[in-house]
Amino acid sequence: MHYRALPDPLKPLADKFYRSQRSAMRASAVEQVWVAEHSEIVAALCLRTIDGGHWLTSLLVAPPQRGQGLARQLVAQAVSDCTAPVWLFCRPELSEFYQRLGFAPCATLPAVLAERLQRYQRSKNLLALVRQP
Repeated sequence: MHYRALPDPLKPLADKFYRSQRSAMRASAVEQVWVAEHSEIVAALCLRTIDGGHWLTSLLVAPPQRGQGLARQLVAQAVSDCTAPVWLFCRPELSEFYQRLGFAPCATLPAVLAERLQRYQRSKNLLALVRQP
């Protein structure tokens, strides 16, 4: 398995992967896109620089590859060089997974994320977690 950040010209490959998994997730132009590949993309996530740190979004592993540690390794690779906090939002049932990766519950978020979380929580039950450098 190969883990890497996609160069900008290849970012559309992540969107192709998300579509193939019937996911509404998409990578924006301002995000760094990380993938796990084994002849094709089998997992992806996005990392966006925000005020004071980074925001991890859109982590998805193809169902046949789940349970093999790909998400753990992909997250570890993506955040390994981050020298500022990394925030993410997750469903409560995924909190334990992220806590094993060094994330902890977060009560204070940058304003841009606090507003977004508040909006998301109108329709979803989400928690905010942070990984300090």
